Amino acid sequence: MSHWSEIFYFSIISAALLLSVVGLWFTAVMPGIDRWSKRFFLLYFIILMICCFSGFIELILNHYPVPYVAIYIVVFLELLSLSLPLPMLTAYMLHACGENIRSSRLLHTALGLLAVYFVVLASAPFNGVFSYATPDNQDYRGPLYALLLLPLIAILLLNLAGAIRRRAQMSHKAFISFVIAQVPMTAALLAMLFLDALPLFDISYVLAALAMYSFILSDQIEQNLRHQREIAQQQREIAHERASVMVLQMRPHFIYNTLMSIHSLCSLDPEKAQQITMDFTNYLRRNFTAVASDSTISFSTELEHTRAYLAVEQAQYDDMLAVDWDTTFTRFRLPPLTLQPIVENAVKHGMDLDSDPLRISIRTRHTDFGAEIIVEDNGPGFDPSDGSKPHTTLNTIRQRLEMMCGGKMTIAPRKEGGTMVTMAIPDNAAE
Repeated sequence: MSHWSEIFYFSIISAALLLSVVGLWFTAVMPGIDRWSKRFFLLYFIILMICCFSGFIELILNHYPVPYVAIYIVVFLELLSLSLPLPMLTAYMLHACGENIRSSRLLHTALGLLAVYFVVLASAPFNGVFSYATPDNQDYRGPLYALLLLPLIAILLLNLAGAIRRRAQMSHKAFISFVIAQVPMTAALLAMLFLDALPLFDISYVLAALAMYSFILSDQIEQNLRHQREIAQQQREIAHERASVMVLQMRPHFIYNTLMSIHSLCSLDPEKAQQITMDFTNYLRRNFTAVASDSTISFSTELEHTRAYLAVEQAQYDDMLAVDWDTTFTRFRLPPLTLQPIVENAVKHGMDLDSDPLRISIRTRHTDFGAEIIVEDNGPGFDPSDGSKPHTTLNTIRQRLEMMCGGKMTIAPRKEGGTMVTMAIPDNAAE
């Protein structure tokens, strides 16, 4: 081998070794790939690294007067490690198609051809027809050298034919990656029938493995993301159903009291009865509109819903219910039925006709995190851990905030008495 040939060979093997190490490292640390594929690629790149190390040892031994048998053992190990990945690719294709690997005729045929290759390779030093050595330990091709490579070429062609036949059973990326992995190796083996192109065979193996690994990894990451999106969609649907149930389970006594108030006012104060009727109608309409919504709505819409509800309550309780509004910041979105149920919960559990008037404060502001809504009342307060129904409703609102816009909700007692509910909605939900 000439000086420049050795430099070229050394460069190719170094590049192949480096790529094998990179592939091995990525396989070991990269998440998002299933266990079977991870084990496959770990073994695949380890075999290729053994092949590269064998090539380095062969180059070193060529510069020293060592017995030919030592050089042949190294070359045998190199050629053996180059052939092992071929039936491994067959097994991978069968796995990608969901077939039983152990009972596959295609894999049995590939393993049979590999066994023939082993026998021919092991007999090469003794017959001289496949290769022979000169007295100075230089290795040359024999007259039947091409027959040595035919089993490997046959395995690759079988793999290509098998992939084409099973393309409907494989994902598009898995099929493309498998074909890309086979073509350069087949071309390198065909070139070796006429040229001493073993270094090209090394690099074609590694490049094919990396190409297939990148395609398979991206395909599995896409599948994982698709699965996560499906789970998120299911969670949103569950939250939406909970919101629907929450509306359908509106307090019967609230509806009853409102209708009775309207009935009483029809003769005492017809104008006020008309206004309550309009506010109550708006409240009901927005409630049922919220049930039909499966996405976030503007805060202004939710605010109108809350005002309609409070207008009905204030008409019934008169001076026993006061509301302070500080909602100048409204340019953000939130899940429907978020603010109104919280305010309704405050009225339901804070109103006491034998005590002081209930005061509710509703404020909005913009923070570094995004929008913030604060609802405070001076009621008796409650323990969020007692497991009663109103707390179940608040937990539902909290879950919908997290799933639909990445928001957070906290509930805490006020120092002056009562309860404070804080909702934080990130800027990515802004209008």
